[in-house]
Amino acid sequence: MIARLILACFLLAASVASAAPPNLVFILADDLGYGDLGCYGQGLIRTPNIDRMAAEGMKFSHFYAGGSVCAPSRCVLMTGKHGGHGTVRGNAPTVVRWKQSLTPEDLTVASFLKGAGYATAIAGKWGLGDWDTPGHPLLQGFDLSFGYLDQIHAHMFYPEWLWRNREKVSLPNRVRAVPVGKDGNWGTGGITTEAVVYSPKLMLDESLRFIEANRDRPFFLYFATTIPHANNEAAKELGNGAEVPDLGEYRDKPWPEAEKGYAAMITYLDSQVGAILDRLKSLGLDEKTVVFFTSDNGPEKKEFAGYDTTFFKSSGPYRGFKRDHTDGGIRMPFIARWPGMIEEGGVSEHVGYFGDLFATAAELCGKEVPAGLDSISLVPTLLGRSGEQRHHDFLYWEYLGGSLSSSQAVLVDGRWKAIRTGSATAPIELYDLKSDAAETNNVAATHPEVIGKVEAYLSTARTPAENWPLFAPPAADGKQK
Repeated sequence: MIARLILACFLLAASVASAAPPNLVFILADDLGYGDLGCYGQGLIRTPNIDRMAAEGMKFSHFYAGGSVCAPSRCVLMTGKHGGHGTVRGNAPTVVRWKQSLTPEDLTVASFLKGAGYATAIAGKWGLGDWDTPGHPLLQGFDLSFGYLDQIHAHMFYPEWLWRNREKVSLPNRVRAVPVGKDGNWGTGGITTEAVVYSPKLMLDESLRFIEANRDRPFFLYFATTIPHANNEAAKELGNGAEVPDLGEYRDKPWPEAEKGYAAMITYLDSQVGAILDRLKSLGLDEKTVVFFTSDNGPEKKEFAGYDTTFFKSSGPYRGFKRDHTDGGIRMPFIARWPGMIEEGGVSEHVGYFGDLFATAAELCGKEVPAGLDSISLVPTLLGRSGEQRHHDFLYWEYLGGSLSSSQAVLVDGRWKAIRTGSATAPIELYDLKSDAAETNNVAATHPEVIGKVEAYLSTARTPAENWPLFAPPAADGKQK
């Protein structure tokens, strides 16, 4: 064991010093819960390839998303700054889509890696800048962008078009347009009327071509699938937001149709993860590539998705869903695989979050971590040097739900979860995750010393953001007051 770790350290040093640092692949699922994978305890949905990835790499049990909904979580992933420091702190209506955009001042992990000599690509859902904003992927460090820019467009798995860089690629699918939000202020979704080409397949094909084309140079692939996010418009009108080409092995299960679809979507995603791993191996890139797998936030509620994720216990042993700051909304599956470097079958209880992937990428490519980030490299843990691993004293999240549903959350010392909902003066709930992982027993009254730490931290955790007032209710036009 000791010899193996010494060898791993030597190999990492050699890799960093060489002209060919490891390739990096980020695979991000959309609304996949902690408990949706076999390797995290799922018993009804098959995920053999992701389970294999965990068996061949390291699985984390205490890893957190950047936020409880799509855009702010992805902003944390891309910028290495927590939700109180980021540019994009919430999902925004289309009528004010400039709010949900990165700026020229933002440094993304893609820009950083491009500066380090990497070819860079995103395939899938971006959500951090539309075609006419400075947050467009091509302006944020990506050489190639394929898929969806807008989150409402991404609800459709059989869209009539997708973006390739700045051009629309027409597809033979047909949808019936559905305005979203008040008078369509959230944009236009769609209900499939003719399903011909499944967009996740196109995103995988584009990703495999990118890997092949850049096999002889370092590359960064951000595979941001839309699975298993629901088509919310179909869910609202038809009662089923799951869109998948075939129910496959779940067709004859004695389950509701929507739940069959949800399971089939996840198994479809699993097959795509397998395809990426297999292509890396066939090209001789297996031991030259670090692959990460996680999800942007917790599973969706039935009222928005049509399918019932409680049927599968998608949140695992934790309470809550997407939009919640209890662990069901933000604790994620997280797997890292690097054959020959990360020990097979490893399980880590290190407490990390999306922001840490920036510093991790920087160390893996042999560069210094930029100043001003809320990011700690996971490399010591990944390579078995846990004694060298630094830790966060605090992790921070916020959800801008408007009115009484906005909330802040803080994790103190990896143990104490504090949640404040509704206003800046609302009482703070406190949960001891060590003894109460499901967050059912509020112990704020008996731990004033922890509440004191939380209040002191909250007083400085959030930088002002004119576009994202935390506890302000949204106006009728979608703008926040």
